[in-house]
Amino acid sequence: MPSLPKLILASGSPRRAEILTSVGWAFTKDSPDIDETEFAGELPEDYVRRLAREKAEAVAQKYAGALVLGADTTVVIDHQIIGKPVDLADAKRMLKMLSGNWHEVLTGVALVRVPGLKSQVPSPKTVVGLQRTRVKFAEMSAEEIEFLAENGEPLDKAGAYAVQAQAALFIESIEGDYWNVVGLPVNLVYRLIQDRFSDG
Repeated sequence: MPSLPKLILASGSPRRAEILTSVGWAFTKDSPDIDETEFAGELPEDYVRRLAREKAEAVAQKYAGALVLGADTTVVIDHQIIGKPVDLADAKRMLKMLSGNWHEVLTGVALVRVPGLKSQVPSPKTVVGLQRTRVKFAEMSAEEIEFLAENGEPLDKAGAYAVQAQAALFIESIEGDYWNVVGLPVNLVYRLIQDRFSDG
């Protein structure tokens, strides 16, 4: 039987929770409050890995012995991080950038276990991974961009779209892990746990 140890999900994302639920993974949620400001000159890959680790570490301090999962997803086009839009006008600006173009979805994932009081392990155990997926949007008209911004609830989504919702009408191709685009590369999480935490 595959081992699916109970997780503490260091995220408030309903999509990440839905993915874990859909595969039958037991978890509880505890959303951290961390500063998500980019560092000057920070590469997108380093940014998502750092935030995933910081989220997991912040929550792990409260749950000695538990396995904590942190994740951070961002959209990258032309080496530029496209985060969550601040308002609908910003969402439309992002969708116009994505229209007709390929972009990358990057997710950093971090698994952290802080030893319990009776643990023989002297220090915390942390594993960080990265998943990369390429996505191609069709050319969208101004009316289609307006539709997607108004109906796709873009304000809490990196890149202002949800692949599993209205944006599916305009996505021509996906290269890589679909679940990464939704918000959590659950296969990567499973493999990291099997490789690094299967000893309990």
